[in-house]
Amino acid sequence: MVTIFIVTMFFSCESDIKKVQQLSETSFIPTGEADTLNLKYTDSGKIRSILKSPKMMDYSNISNPFTEFPKGIHVTLFDNKGNTTTIEADYAISYKKTDIIDLQGNVTISSQNGKKLETSQLYFDQKNEWFFTEKHFKYTDEGGSYLEGPGVDFSKDFKIFNMQQSSGEVNTTDK
Repeated sequence: MVTIFIVTMFFSCESDIKKVQQLSETSFIPTGEADTLNLKYTDSGKIRSILKSPKMMDYSNISNPFTEFPKGIHVTLFDNKGNTTTIEADYAISYKKTDIIDLQGNVTISSQNGKKLETSQLYFDQKNEWFFTEKHFKYTDEGGSYLEGPGVDFSKDFKIFNMQQSSGEVNTTDK
């Protein structure tokens, strides 16, 4: 009789535990989704950037909100003189609390004047306007010279460029 009672209690508690576990699981559903996104950011009547993506998912309803671009992004930035810089990646995620954007997969930054940086992953700190990665990168300038190696950080305008280790080829032209 005691054995039957214990077995009955065990099975009845198990189903209650499963119900409690199911209730405590967080549903990870985006608050918003957009397909074929073409977002223009303006300031003082001038277009400052254009963001294009086939898919955007907004998770602003969780404790660490973020926006995800699972099918990649193409961003065009405009400076005060109208020069453009393009950023492309196969995947991106923007964290709202930290203002960090994580770009992944075939990340390329190209400036209008021919500078280009390629890597597999790159972070952008929006507050400080600073890019950084620990991954292997290749930077090519307008003359075809290049630097490559693991780890780099640089300012948004490429004026400050810090490498952890580097190798490459630098071409100089005598005029």
